Amino acid sequence: MYRAYLTHLVVLTALAPVKFSLAKSVGYEWNITWVSASPDGFERPVIGINGAWPCPIIEADVGDVITVNVTNLLGNETTGIHFHGITQLNTNSMDGSVGVSQCPLPPDYTVGYTFVANRAGTYWYHSHDLGQYPDGLRGPLIIHDTDDPYKDDYDDEFILTMSDWYHNQTIPLVRAMIQPNNTDFSPPVPNSTLVNDGGDTHINVEEGKTYRLRLINWSAMFSTFIQFDALNMSVITIDASYVKKQSVKNLRISAAQRTDVLITIPTDRDRNFPFLVAMDLNQDYTDPNPPRPVQYPFNVTGQLVTDTSKSTNGNFTVSEFEPYDDATFTPYDNGSAYDSVDRRWLLNFDYCHDVNGYPRACFNDSTYISQKVPSLYSAASLGDNNTETEAYGPVGAFVANYDEVLEIVINNNNDAIHPFHLHGHQFQVLARPEGRTGNWSEGVAVNDLPPTRDTLAVNARSYAVLRIKINNPGVFLLHCHVEWHVAMGLTATLLAAPDRLVNYTIPQDHIDACDAQGIPTTGNAAGNEEWDDTDGMVTVPPTDYTG
Repeated sequence: MYRAYLTHLVVLTALAPVKFSLAKSVGYEWNITWVSASPDGFERPVIGINGAWPCPIIEADVGDVITVNVTNLLGNETTGIHFHGITQLNTNSMDGSVGVSQCPLPPDYTVGYTFVANRAGTYWYHSHDLGQYPDGLRGPLIIHDTDDPYKDDYDDEFILTMSDWYHNQTIPLVRAMIQPNNTDFSPPVPNSTLVNDGGDTHINVEEGKTYRLRLINWSAMFSTFIQFDALNMSVITIDASYVKKQSVKNLRISAAQRTDVLITIPTDRDRNFPFLVAMDLNQDYTDPNPPRPVQYPFNVTGQLVTDTSKSTNGNFTVSEFEPYDDATFTPYDNGSAYDSVDRRWLLNFDYCHDVNGYPRACFNDSTYISQKVPSLYSAASLGDNNTETEAYGPVGAFVANYDEVLEIVINNNNDAIHPFHLHGHQFQVLARPEGRTGNWSEGVAVNDLPPTRDTLAVNARSYAVLRIKINNPGVFLLHCHVEWHVAMGLTATLLAAPDRLVNYTIPQDHIDACDAQGIPTTGNAAGNEEWDDTDGMVTVPPTDYTG
């Protein structure tokens, strides 16, 4: 049994109320290694850190400077670490997106990631290379807030992670998926559901006390439903944003999303309390006429344990999941929607085929194709021509200027629900109507008091309307957070205030990692000095998937 994250977190409250005044440095030294694990009883190679798996927690306070030095000891694969949800304000090169903000980290090389923990919340880190995080390279990242508005409302806190799990490694799964005979674009099917990466699902609690549970879904694909017996959950944050306390019975948490809830343990029940985590393998659980019966074959029952002498085998039945609509939470600060939209980015998603007949996923009829030069490096080296989207190759580049309000519209033309994530920003969710609503059109109703988050599930045959303020210059991905769909090309690139990236300094250890592989670090996507010299650009996805 692999115990994961149920040892309670130390709630850090020693800093002065003035943010950043006592900021400290928090450092980690990591060797990325292969280890063997059997979280669901089936032993397989997984990617761990410092010879262990599950991977460790990163913890810091708001204002701290976090440094993670990563050495790749995998031997047979490159790697790179993305800190999911961290905006990387003014530290775009630390985003960890291989091919965008860095080169892949080759075996036996080290790079450092240093950034400021500028926003409190529940985050997670994971590989952003070779589809590695379904192979285990993922862990929690918690930034504590001395000014947490809910800090007096709970007695202790725990992390609870949820994911799908596969017995085969990612690369052969993707190779089998991206084949011309996969005419219905089918993704790999998981073998099980994990809670706390196969660790302890018994949480020791005391009657009468209130607990903060940091719920993280780091699935490769599937959402999870969660319900704690007949107890209410009070939602206090979504991703890294505080919301007005909202009581709910059950939640649907999509891949890459986080939700923090408060649960109070009754004093009059004299028993332990089961909780249910059920994986949503359905393409759209709300579809009144689904192509296959709605079912939940993979689920885990855990326990809130008040008394170890009492039964921990209890369970309960949920006849139907009716989760709270996570696009309708109220922001804690009552922040209103950005108005006076300066620019709109319209993204139409559907499946597609490349010129060789291989199944892909497309925004606006184009699939993302990785290039030779990381996009940030092109933005830093092309001078005034870094606003020319063609210079970046077929990566779905879109330019927005500093201080503009950008509205992002995503039309989901597929019959399944898909989670979309934007790097570098927390976006406002102005609209996310129910499935089968159809595509967005001018004048649709929007929420004037929108919640903010970094990952949102867009319903089947429907749309979402998001807004951000361009106040963080950088090159940031917007992509589906189904890892299989990233491999199929369901990604676009936001060039946020590229004029402010001219001559941006790339850390030398990151340059060294590129040099070790012969990867150019200046010029356009192909490494050419002239922005419009397309010779050598990758314009057709490779037919042999290598990551």
